[in-house]
Amino acid sequence: MATRNQNLVVPQQQRGAVVKKQKAVVGKGEVKGRPALNNISNNVENVNRPITRSFGAKLLANAQAQAVAAPNKKPLTLPSDNQAAPRVPAPRPASKKQVKPVLKQNEIINLDSDSDPDKGTKPMSISDPRSKKREVHSLTSVLSARSKIACGISEKPSQHIDEIDLPDVNNQLAVVEYVEDLYTFYKQQQHVCRPIDYMHNQLDINPKMRAILVDWIMEVHHKFELMPETLYLTIYIVDRYLSLEYVARRQLQLVGMCAMLIACKYEEIWAPEVSDFIHIADSAYTREEILGKEKEILNKLEWYLTVPTAYMFLVRFVKAAKADKELEHMIYFFAELGLMQYNLIQFCPSMVAASAVYAALCTLKKSPLWTDTLKRHTSYSEDQLMECTQVLVNAHIAAPDSKLRVVYKKYMLEQFGGVARYPPAMSGTLPTSNEYD
Repeated sequence: MATRNQNLVVPQQQRGAVVKKQKAVVGKGEVKGRPALNNISNNVENVNRPITRSFGAKLLANAQAQAVAAPNKKPLTLPSDNQAAPRVPAPRPASKKQVKPVLKQNEIINLDSDSDPDKGTKPMSISDPRSKKREVHSLTSVLSARSKIACGISEKPSQHIDEIDLPDVNNQLAVVEYVEDLYTFYKQQQHVCRPIDYMHNQLDINPKMRAILVDWIMEVHHKFELMPETLYLTIYIVDRYLSLEYVARRQLQLVGMCAMLIACKYEEIWAPEVSDFIHIADSAYTREEILGKEKEILNKLEWYLTVPTAYMFLVRFVKAAKADKELEHMIYFFAELGLMQYNLIQFCPSMVAASAVYAALCTLKKSPLWTDTLKRHTSYSEDQLMECTQVLVNAHIAAPDSKLRVVYKKYMLEQFGGVARYPPAMSGTLPTSNEYD
């Protein structure tokens, strides 16, 4: 539009004459009152008025009046004909110069949003004790503290309790954040599905026959080189099934085989096959009998196999005792002796595990016998363990002359430190921590 208006030739008019308006000629392809479609766009164009003689005279008069009022300003120069008036940019407000602060020696910049030089706040110096790094609490420490509070564990200054999980803080598989909660849950669940005293309901089975079965299971377990968890779960399945179902004498070994087969499938990576059990039982039972009894046991137990056995507590209590290899082998020796003792069924798995630790400490004459750390993690005192420990010590005394010597022979090997050779602790009255002090 501006270009088109500048190209128009305006005829000179005499003063006092009436200016006649000329009608705009509508071109082809244009609509009256607007340009053609090819010129339509969203761009905003600056409209420049053509300089006529009358308009130029007004601009010159205004410029001279402003020059008289403000002599320091530059005079306005008029553009020549057919030239648009130049646009004068608006003056920008003067901005304050930002002065960079000069840092003094031993001075740091405080990037905190609250610090403002206009408010009088000063940056902290390096020597200021407030400038030290704040103590950051990790997720591990926070969750461990919450677990201790939830478990009812309070820190007493009079007791010396070691942090047994400190070496495993960076081991994600150790789940240090949840280990206290896990064992609190285990101690509650160990009473839910415990085997009961079932011998008075079994007419064809007695404690001696059960000991023979457990001795055979331990031999098979050692021959197949299975995991320790498999052994403890096998004995649990046997006792639990005998607590719920009557079993004839001829079926007792079949129950033991199927219990081990189930435990192997639950715990082992490579479980023995049914043919391996048929071979080791000298073909006393067929494949159909084994599979049928396996299904019967699982249905009777309602497939509930995730239970806290004594081995779960042994792992924790060995850690709390800070056991070396000799003490560790001795603890597991007493624990496996306890699997053959039917009268230990009256005690919960955590107490049997704690008693195995206490019996091993008594046999090796460690001092002190029962520390505050063991008391805290086992939740038992020495007096509470005396009865169960006495059963284990008596089993150790009778082991060399017993016909069921699988456990005794196993721990006579150098692989297990030969701990079975140690003389047993005194029977009748066990020593306490005060006697060794």
